[in-house]
Amino acid sequence: MTINAQSGQGRIRIFEDFGVTVQPVLSTVAPPIPLGAYLQLVGQGLADTDSGAVRLDSDGLSGVTQFLTTNEDVHAAGVQTATMFDVALMGTIVMEARVRMAALTAATCEAFIGFSDVNTDLAIIEGAICHGDTVTLTLTASDICGFLLASDLTDADDWHAVFAGGTTTGVTASASNDLDDDAVAGEWQILRLEIDPNGTARWLIDGVLKKTVVGAVSTTTDLCFSALREAKTAAVATMDVDYILIEANRDWNA
Repeated sequence: MTINAQSGQGRIRIFEDFGVTVQPVLSTVAPPIPLGAYLQLVGQGLADTDSGAVRLDSDGLSGVTQFLTTNEDVHAAGVQTATMFDVALMGTIVMEARVRMAALTAATCEAFIGFSDVNTDLAIIEGAICHGDTVTLTLTASDICGFLLASDLTDADDWHAVFAGGTTTGVTASASNDLDDDAVAGEWQILRLEIDPNGTARWLIDGVLKKTVVGAVSTTTDLCFSALREAKTAAVATMDVDYILIEANRDWNA
């Protein structure tokens, strides 16, 4: 990991441990909604009365927030940062999130956790960032690097690496980017992504290196972080998040 801090405040560290209620279900406040110092709650349909982000007081040890979509196709709920990361100027950039899917029913969900150049108040995954269908990954964002779980894929329960915008062309054949690590309903996983200043990215799950891609992402395009769960049918989809950690060097030229 490259550390090049010019002072004690040269390393940015974002850590959200999700110990409070954010946006209760039945509330109709439209996004974006501030969440801590760096994150905002976003999602298409978040203002509907069946969508929100709630603290779990049962099965929520260490502080857990559950993100719930509304019961409509291509409607999401989750968090984003500002567009505030430049790989060359601020790498090595590290993202780590501990997540759990309460249910993984066929054709009901999509989840993206990582970085892209897409930052919108009405955040969605399909049609804006990326999407998986049968054996094909659609890389909509021009710059993207992260984890994708897509129930529309033939390998519906496996996490996949998605990337585009770097010197290595983004791969759209899902089998090539299958990380061979299934999400299991009700079980926690730690997803970690490391992006070096030259755009090389590493995907790790539960401490095990799953994939490395040289030049996976642009070294000049500004990126934001997103963690989103999206419904794929007329049913509410959920994602539990224990914590999110993001680390990067500060750009002293900004």
